[in-house]
Amino acid sequence: MLTKNEDPPRGPSICFEMVGLCLSNITILQDVSFTVKAGDMHCLIGPNGGGKTSLILSLLGQMPHTGRIEINWTGGTTIGYVPQVLDFDRTLPVTVNNFMTMICQNMPAFIRTRKRYKDIINNALRLVSMDTKGERRLGELSGGEMQRVLFAQALIPFPDLLILDEPGAGIDSVGARVIEEIILVLKKQKVTMVWTNHDLKQVKHMADAVTCIHKQVLFSGTPDEVLTTERVFQAFGTTSTGP
Repeated sequence: MLTKNEDPPRGPSICFEMVGLCLSNITILQDVSFTVKAGDMHCLIGPNGGGKTSLILSLLGQMPHTGRIEINWTGGTTIGYVPQVLDFDRTLPVTVNNFMTMICQNMPAFIRTRKRYKDIINNALRLVSMDTKGERRLGELSGGEMQRVLFAQALIPFPDLLILDEPGAGIDSVGARVIEEIILVLKKQKVTMVWTNHDLKQVKHMADAVTCIHKQVLFSGTPDEVLTTERVFQAFGTTSTGP
């Protein structure tokens, strides 16, 4: 029961039930079952190649999985997504503002940005300290700067569910702090977040719940409950196989 000072979660709960995935006769995920509570920050950890990104893509409807993934919306239904990396032709004459405009409007970004979207774009870029680089070409950005732009686009429109697949990969310390601060703000607003993260110190500090995946669920619970030395060794002392 909610107290007088406690708002209901903005984001949905998510149920993963016996989720499986095979590609080219290789088992990527097998019988993956756990629940993400509404409004929680739920981190996914595990060795490289253990299937975390494949599970994220299954959640987004991009992989032909078996089993069931159910999103139980409580209010809005907006999903924001930050991938590990954006694969694109770095020679394309696309600026940061062009890229952000394409998120907002249907008309070609190269013609103009509609006035009503300019403030939205500038505010999102300002949150990630990229508002001064709107005219830079995407191909000229560093890896960390590109990750900040990808994070900014995930905030338009404001998400009820935010899916983060290693958003800190390749980012500098300043950018990492900026993104962490935004994530904490979203957490206070009870946006549901599913966050693939290799930084166990950060997971312990920020997550409400954590699930360790290496094809199957190795363990799941609160950080205090499950991030013991024995279990961490169990997870990361395992040689990963498969994509």
